[in-house]
Amino acid sequence: MKVLIETHGCKLNTADSQRLATEFVRSGYELVAKGGVPDVFVLNSCTVTHVADKKARQSLRKARKNFPNAVVVAAGCYAESSKSDLEELSATDLVIPNTRKSEIVSIVTSRTGLESHGHSKKASQSGKLPGRTRAAVKIQEGCDQVCSYCIVPKVRGRERSIPKADIVNQIQSLSRAGYQEVILTGTQLGSYGFEFEDTDLVDMVTSVLQQTDVRRLRISSLQPTEFSDELLGLWSGIGKNRLCPHFHIPLQSGSDRILINMRRRYTSAEFISAVQMAKNLNPNCSVTTDVITGFPDESEEDHQRTVEVLHEAEVSDAHIFPYSVRPGTSAAYFDYQVEVRTRMRRAEDLRSLADESAQIHRKKFVGTVREVLWEGIRGGTGLTDNYLRVRLEPGQVHQQMMDGADGLIENVRLTRLEGLQLIGSSVQ
Repeated sequence: MKVLIETHGCKLNTADSQRLATEFVRSGYELVAKGGVPDVFVLNSCTVTHVADKKARQSLRKARKNFPNAVVVAAGCYAESSKSDLEELSATDLVIPNTRKSEIVSIVTSRTGLESHGHSKKASQSGKLPGRTRAAVKIQEGCDQVCSYCIVPKVRGRERSIPKADIVNQIQSLSRAGYQEVILTGTQLGSYGFEFEDTDLVDMVTSVLQQTDVRRLRISSLQPTEFSDELLGLWSGIGKNRLCPHFHIPLQSGSDRILINMRRRYTSAEFISAVQMAKNLNPNCSVTTDVITGFPDESEEDHQRTVEVLHEAEVSDAHIFPYSVRPGTSAAYFDYQVEVRTRMRRAEDLRSLADESAQIHRKKFVGTVREVLWEGIRGGTGLTDNYLRVRLEPGQVHQQMMDGADGLIENVRLTRLEGLQLIGSSVQ
């Protein structure tokens, strides 16, 4: 019995999908890559915007068309927020919300009639999804912040931390399975361990570095107020050359008035301070961010303030999202909803600025040598430790295509920039 898992959205979903892949393999299923024909198709969906909802419905309909004999399963956050709507969608056979995600394999197995064969030898894959060379490990689930625009607390519940020992064991298993990089992911990483007496984020990361041999460790996201000398000391201390010099720091808006209305717990000045702390630690680090534009009652002055903050921050990349009304959030009921065309125009303004900043950042590395982790076949595409997309010169890829392997890390001299992608040559 073959299963294909498609993942939308955040790194938390990636972590959930990798766990799910392991469970399917242990139950006797075979994972197939995109392009294969599965007996079971599972969509691990996102619902952070209306666009994510639309993408989920399109994927489910496409799966039904391409795999008419497969069991089509809708899971994840969209399945949690709109279970009844998805059940009415003719493309789906099963809708399994987040509250029952631990039961997905057993529910699907009951539907397919596949008998469990116990612990399969294939489980040594450790849920290695086809085409993945980096693993995401969930250290924390849920969110207590309840931002006014965000549906996450409703679909993922209250904050809760994964025990440190479980995280260490999972990462070491992934390292043994061949993963060269692990991303620590969660909704509010800085609150990790709040319900435990003897650990916090700094202690947990220290334990991972001490007790595992994973080559690269990446922290997915940190709030501006979570930056401290103790935390940043990990990059220059025990985590030197293993903790990736990449910091994702959400901004959402450069206007303090809008940040208050969003119920964010920092100011634009604190965001700039966090960015500067990261760059002072490592001038070659990359800083990425998220911005929501067109939030209710956002004026042109508020928008211009966001432009100014992004310009000052000089980020290496920014994910720009026009505000999307999420039913069930308080912002959906705010007065003065910004016209859709205005949201889109402001988003284009910010994307142009972000692209310009990204190009300036990448040009600094032309002529330097960076370690690149290849994704799939060597030289096709990969990421530096500081989160820059790289590929080898075409001649090198064709000549040495058979020499590569998934998960290979090698030194690459970055020779030029094409768009926002760096091109390089292997350093022998």
